[in-house]
Amino acid sequence: MANRTFIAICLLPLAVFSLAFLALPLVRLVMASGEGAEGWGIYLQILQTPRYLQTLLQTVLVSLAVSVAALAISTTAGLFLARNRFPGRGALLSILTLPLAFPGVVVGFLIILLGGRQGLFNMMLPGHVVFAYSLLGLFLGYLYFSIPRVLLTVMAATEKLDPSLEEAARTLGASPYRIIFDVILPGLAPSLVAAGAIAFATAMGAFGTAFTLATDIDVLPMVIYTEFTLSANIAMASALSVLLGIATWVLLLIARSFAGATVAAGG
Repeated sequence: MANRTFIAICLLPLAVFSLAFLALPLVRLVMASGEGAEGWGIYLQILQTPRYLQTLLQTVLVSLAVSVAALAISTTAGLFLARNRFPGRGALLSILTLPLAFPGVVVGFLIILLGGRQGLFNMMLPGHVVFAYSLLGLFLGYLYFSIPRVLLTVMAATEKLDPSLEEAARTLGASPYRIIFDVILPGLAPSLVAAGAIAFATAMGAFGTAFTLATDIDVLPMVIYTEFTLSANIAMASALSVLLGIATWVLLLIARSFAGATVAAGG
């Protein structure tokens, strides 16, 4: 069998999968967005409707905040766990990665148990302390399942850092803070960008947590859901889905470009 024929046979399942489960649904989604009464002008209508613009902006801002917070917390914890061995380390790591086992609905329920009307904070603290159904509750829910994803990425990247670079910096008299900011963080930069992009994309499209908590919150996945199920407005739901995908793709493209430039500069 010729080499090209063998390669073509091997690539055939990938081509079929890409066409049937990636290309065709995306094409159908885009076509459905133009089948409403407004036609392709539906995208202009979205840009002229304050509710949709505010929802898109709010979704992006919450996702960015979650990415930054997850990077700050997970980088600190990841560096510590990767460089230190102590009793109970495995148990601590298991607890920090436990949210990977929970779907978004369960995460939302945990936030309600913590900050809901009958939650722990409202029962133990004086006054009416309820934050589960606000943007703060949604932020904490997204952060809860973003931390383990970023943490594992940071720990894996830390294990691959060349320890001789830190030793050289220490020999030259660099303080621990200088070593962190001048050696460790630049070495981790590509992985941090990639992990932050994954956290952002996950938060942008997360539905289960938003569905559980979003009593008075408008985020794009919830608006898409209500347009499709309650209003039966398939064209608007499709158009909003396309915009959600474009916004996420653009941020991922920017992150990938930055990570690539960092890798090139570091090499």
